[in-house]
Amino acid sequence: MAFTGAMGEGAGASSAVSPSSSGLTKGDVVMSTIIETPTGIRPFHIDIADEQIDDLRRRVAATRWPTKELVPDRAQGVQLSTAQALAQYWSEEYDWRRCEARLNALPQFTTEIDGVEIHFIHVRSRHQNALPLIMTHGWPGSVVEMLETIGPLTDPTAYGGTPEDAFHLVLPSLPGYGFSAQPSELGWDAGRTARAWAELMRRLGYSRYVGQGGDVGALVTDLMGRQSVEGLIGYHLSLLTAVLAIGDHLPKEAEKERVAAEAFGTFRQDGFGYFLEMATRPQTIGYSLLDSPVGLAAWMLDHDTDSYYKISRAFVDSEPVGNLTRDHVLDNITLYWLTRTADSAARSYWEDARALAAALASGQAPPPVTVPVGFTTFPDEIWASPRSWVEAVYPDLAYFNEVDRGGHFAAWEEPELFTSEMRAAFKSVR
Repeated sequence: MAFTGAMGEGAGASSAVSPSSSGLTKGDVVMSTIIETPTGIRPFHIDIADEQIDDLRRRVAATRWPTKELVPDRAQGVQLSTAQALAQYWSEEYDWRRCEARLNALPQFTTEIDGVEIHFIHVRSRHQNALPLIMTHGWPGSVVEMLETIGPLTDPTAYGGTPEDAFHLVLPSLPGYGFSAQPSELGWDAGRTARAWAELMRRLGYSRYVGQGGDVGALVTDLMGRQSVEGLIGYHLSLLTAVLAIGDHLPKEAEKERVAAEAFGTFRQDGFGYFLEMATRPQTIGYSLLDSPVGLAAWMLDHDTDSYYKISRAFVDSEPVGNLTRDHVLDNITLYWLTRTADSAARSYWEDARALAAALASGQAPPPVTVPVGFTTFPDEIWASPRSWVEAVYPDLAYFNEVDRGGHFAAWEEPELFTSEMRAAFKSVR
C-alpha cells in the first residue's frame, strides 16, 4: 500500500501500534497492522474487546447512587433523574459498536510528534480546489462532536453547497484525549499543541490551510495564529478564550456587553468548579473518573448550564435538542471511558493554567495576529461574546456573525449551521 497526494508516497515495513500509546492496555483494543511512510503517518483502526464493553455495563449497573438533590434544578450538580436515565440507557440500549464502525469507516491515522502519538481523522474532498481545514475539539469533547460536519464540509455539493465550499478536513485528538497518547512529560500546554498541529499539517503536505476551534480548541487555534505558524492563512473561533485573562477590562456599556459580562461573572462564581479542579488537582479526580463510568458521565455533563439542560432533556424526556441525542452524547462519554483519558485530559487544564499564569506574570502583551480571524457568536455559549469584545481582542476582525441558535458544542449541536459559518468565514481567503 502506498499513500499518495497530501499523505506523501512510499511504503515500508509493517509494524504494530502499541495499545498503551493511547491510554489503553493489551486486550482493550486491537489496532490495524500499519504501513510505515516517510512521514511516519500510519493507518489506525479501532476494535474494542468485548470484555471491556461487558465491564462497562457491569460497572454502570453497580453504581452506588447518591441521594436526590435538595433543589429543583442543577444548583447542586447533575440531577439524580438525569444520571439514572443516562445510566439505564447506557447499560440496556446503547451500542458502542455503532460508533466504532462509524469511526472505522473514516480515514484515521496516527503519527508521533514531539514524542506523543497523535490520532487524527483526515478526509480529503473530491473537489480539486478544496481548502485544507484543521478543526480542534475541546473538553469534554472529542472528534465525535465534529462527525456530523465531515460530509457537508468535504462534499458540499451533496449538501446544498458548491465545489467552491469544499474543505479537506483534518480532525486531530488533543494530546491525552481519546485515541491520542498521554504525554509522559510536563509541558504539553496549548502552545505546544499549536506547534504540533503545524507540524501535522506540514506532514500532510498542506502549505496553505485554515484552522477552527472552540473551547480548548479555540485556545490552541488562536495560539497557532499568534505563533505565526507556517502555512496558516486564517482561522475561526466560537469561544473568546481571552475573556479568561482580560474579562474585567472589556467594555460593559451596551446591553449585549452587560449580558456577556453577567454570564462570565456567573461562570466564575457558579460554573468554575470543574475548571478549577482540573487546573489544580487533575490527578485527584482521575481516581474516581477512571473507576466509575457514571461518575465520569456526571463530571462531563456538569460543564455548563445550557448544554447540561439540553443533554438532560435528551435522556429524561427523549427530546434531543439539535444533534445532542442520547447516542451521540454517550458516544463521546464512552470514548473517554474506553481510552481511559479523563485524567490526562484534565492535566491539559493544569498545564494551561500554569502557562496562563506565567504569561500574565511576564506583563507582556501576547504576540499580534497577522492573519484574518473570523468569529461566530452562538447565543447559548457560556458567554456569548458581542462584536465589541471580539474586536477588542482582534482589531482587524475579518468576519463576525451572531447566529440564532447553538451553544458551547456548536458543531455537535447544530452541524448544518456550523457548516454554513465555516463556508462564510473562510470565503475571503480561498
